[in-house]
Amino acid sequence: MRLFTDQATLDAALSALQILEGPRCSLVSAEVPLISNLDVCRNIALIYQYHRDASKKYALDFVRQCLQRFGLEKIAHKKNPELSNEERFYVMLLRAAMIERAVIAIDCPFRMLLYNNDRDFIYEALEKIDDLFVRCEIFDYDQEKQKNGLIHDSKN
Repeated sequence: MRLFTDQATLDAALSALQILEGPRCSLVSAEVPLISNLDVCRNIALIYQYHRDASKKYALDFVRQCLQRFGLEKIAHKKNPELSNEERFYVMLLRAAMIERAVIAIDCPFRMLLYNNDRDFIYEALEKIDDLFVRCEIFDYDQEKQKNGLIHDSKN
């Protein structure tokens, strides 16, 4: 976890990671919403198809398997407004992991998880899909230090 004092510093660090990792950098952020007219499966599968040159059927089958890791098969055909904050976070995380050799950047996770202050929720979600990405960095503010637990401080 990388903690920052202000938005400008956090944005600069996110930009630096995106430049360093290029197209492998995949953002999970309230600023990068799901595609509203697609259901969960298609939101995730579209990224897989594009980045891995996969057929629609293969991508959808793979996405359903990924949703099973979270026990979320039942939301496969839901659209964004029908999802809870936690379900939406899982979908955004899976979508980010569909890029081959993904480096996932999670931008202020508790902006997306409004009523969930449990940092273990994020780490447990990452553990369930740790074979789908190379690295994950979580960016947040200093004031979130107690909620998130300090793992890596951007000042050090």
